[in-house]
Amino acid sequence: MSNPPTVDLAAIAKQLRFAQAKVRSTVELLDAGNTVPFITRYRKDQTGGLDEEQIRQIQQAVTARRLLEERKQTILRSIESQGKLTDDLSEAILAAETTKRLEDLYLPYKPRKQTRATAAREKGLEPLAREILADDKACANLDLRAADFVNTDKGVALAADALLGAGHILAEQFSERADLRDEVRKIYRGSGQLVCAKAEGASEKASKSYRDYFEFRAALGDLPPHRVLAINRGEKAKALRVRVEADQAAMQQAAERFVVPEGHTHADFLRGCALDALQRLVVPSLEREVRREMTERAETHAVHVFARNLKNLLLQSPVRGKRVVAIDPGFKNGCKIAALDEFGNVLAHEVIHLIGSDERKADGRKRLAELIIEHRSDLAAIGNGTACRETEELLAAMIADELKETELRYVVVNEAGASVYSASPLGREELPNYDATIRGAVSIGRRLQDPLSELVKIDPGSIGVGLYQHDVKEKHLQSSLDDVVESCVNFVGVDLNSASPALLSYVSGLNQLTARRVYDYRVANGPFKRRQDLLEVQGVGEGVFVQAAGFLKIADGENPLDATWIHPESYHVADKVLQRLDAQAGDLTASERRDPLAERLKQLDTASLSSELEVGELSLGDILTSLAKPGRDPREDFSPPLFRKDVVKLEDLCEGMELMGTVLNVVDFGAFVDIGVSDSGLVHISQIANNYVRDPHERLAAGDLVKVWVREVDKARRRVSLTMIPPGEETAAEPKPEPKQRRPRRKDRPRRNAKSEQSSGQRRDKPAGRSRGKRSDKPAKPKKPLVPITDSMAKGQEPMRTFGDLIQFYELKKGEGKER
Repeated sequence: MSNPPTVDLAAIAKQLRFAQAKVRSTVELLDAGNTVPFITRYRKDQTGGLDEEQIRQIQQAVTARRLLEERKQTILRSIESQGKLTDDLSEAILAAETTKRLEDLYLPYKPRKQTRATAAREKGLEPLAREILADDKACANLDLRAADFVNTDKGVALAADALLGAGHILAEQFSERADLRDEVRKIYRGSGQLVCAKAEGASEKASKSYRDYFEFRAALGDLPPHRVLAINRGEKAKALRVRVEADQAAMQQAAERFVVPEGHTHADFLRGCALDALQRLVVPSLEREVRREMTERAETHAVHVFARNLKNLLLQSPVRGKRVVAIDPGFKNGCKIAALDEFGNVLAHEVIHLIGSDERKADGRKRLAELIIEHRSDLAAIGNGTACRETEELLAAMIADELKETELRYVVVNEAGASVYSASPLGREELPNYDATIRGAVSIGRRLQDPLSELVKIDPGSIGVGLYQHDVKEKHLQSSLDDVVESCVNFVGVDLNSASPALLSYVSGLNQLTARRVYDYRVANGPFKRRQDLLEVQGVGEGVFVQAAGFLKIADGENPLDATWIHPESYHVADKVLQRLDAQAGDLTASERRDPLAERLKQLDTASLSSELEVGELSLGDILTSLAKPGRDPREDFSPPLFRKDVVKLEDLCEGMELMGTVLNVVDFGAFVDIGVSDSGLVHISQIANNYVRDPHERLAAGDLVKVWVREVDKARRRVSLTMIPPGEETAAEPKPEPKQRRPRRKDRPRRNAKSEQSSGQRRDKPAGRSRGKRSDKPAKPKKPLVPITDSMAKGQEPMRTFGDLIQFYELKKGEGKER
């Protein structure tokens, strides 16, 4: 395997604002094949205690830099093979800091398909273009000199054809200048506005969905991610026509400064070439570039939102030691019921009709009560799909009646992806004796008992907690979500003797193949007694063992340390610590000795002890924590599910009513909260707190229990508006942004003037006329009207005045040819 390209780690450290030594150590660990979870937990002393997110930032930055360096080498080889590589060009390419700059430098040398300019070169018109640009005396009279290039065999019938071809060559040459593109790009981005209008032929359905964007205009920098994705979706549905408008006059002036020398004999001709370069080549390219970057940023944001919500969903607190009756509600096909024991094993199952005629409902109600009482169910998990609220109402009535002697409570569980699991090979393998409908109900119940262990069996993309998740590239989404699941699994740890192959596959160092082999070994040989036994599994060598062992725990094994977060490589340190306290590993399993031991561990001086034991202070701190709390599940710190005994109806809600709810989903404009009614309520971003909230994700996460008050109930549209601000407290206004420092105005830039338009939505888009582009004291020059060519010019008896005249002449001749 070849070594990765060398990158400037100092620049990456500066970019991320991390110490250079931490970045260097982290990159060395990553290059050595260590996983991010392993580095985060077991190499803290080398990284200086960087957390997982920071390590992933370094990983992504280094990957991006290496891709840039590889691209540089590819470009250098390409230009060198053409014999056009100069020292200055090589130096500029190697110094490029961004992909845009690099590709701008490469553009003139990039192999291209047939263009107007290449066609003109093939007709032998490049010398004429060079003479015009150099203001050569040979072409003082442009028409006479152009006549020298007339060649009917090559398709140059007139001098005007020669000038037109030379103009195309110069336009392409101008468009490929990196300095010109860079300056025009700044103006385009600063003054650009995204403008949407209704597309011709838009269907009635599409028109209804996207009518908010039929007269939409916003500065490029003011569009929030959800708007960008919505506009893209509308354009894809052929409901919207989207374009970017920018300051054409400013871009024209900028281009002319680069390519029209002062006092040039043929300045008007060059201005025409510059305009052609802008309108035909540069601006369309920039529009594609800007739209692509906006989409990429919006997709990245959407993926981050999805990832945060997924992480919070996966890390919901488990419900241990409780028997669960799981209900997958349904109308026509009935409700699928599965009674589970404390470990998720199926005790009984059947299909019951809780909805329908009174007789059918009574029979189903009776059978469900018998099932719950017979199997001593503590909790009911109701899937949140079709017939959920009807089932919830019926169960609440049963709790108040025939089940009032029980302690049964219920909770609504997100069932997204349960049907995917029920039909999957893994679902059939785990529950071979049940049909797909019952497997779905079992999955719903197990999600309540241990969300992480059950949800990892499902493709993360099937869990609907994202913002426009179907509008982002699948590869981008999948990679990010896999990282989230890997992070959660290794944050919680895995019971080696009960984990499914799906759960094991996300453990640091393992993959689907090695996870399956670990599982098969356990089935064939019985439970693992020691972590060291992993080395007996085919495919688990020393390297894999080092990466995985610390995250795989064995309860009731031969060595109590195997049930802790302490890595086998540090067992000797743990033993020395225990010896120092006159304790032994067995004390970790006995509560009467464990609690006093934890108190004594707190008294130790970590700094002096780390020096004495020759171990890093951060690593030693983790070892002491693991000895003090050997079996701790970090999910215990999160809110447990909100269990209910009765149901709230929309009609019962009134303004000011106080309720407890569970956050279902967090998006840019607020959070959706389950308060027990048929439709979730919305807490708008402005109602999350009585101080300004920039990002809802900073305050809320999926699964959080929150106290809310009803602000408004729209019974006709079945919408509930909620607030987390207690009655009587005022909402703080959004802070005004500090005024930005403006650069000195440049005299050569025109002012831009446009009408302000206000758009609807979470954030108000800035008025269309307020752009971030540079301004000047001069008003924009009015566009000159196009002067038609004379009859003499059309007949070739009078010389052309400008490049615009040539284009008119060319179009005229082309039209005459069609008529003939």
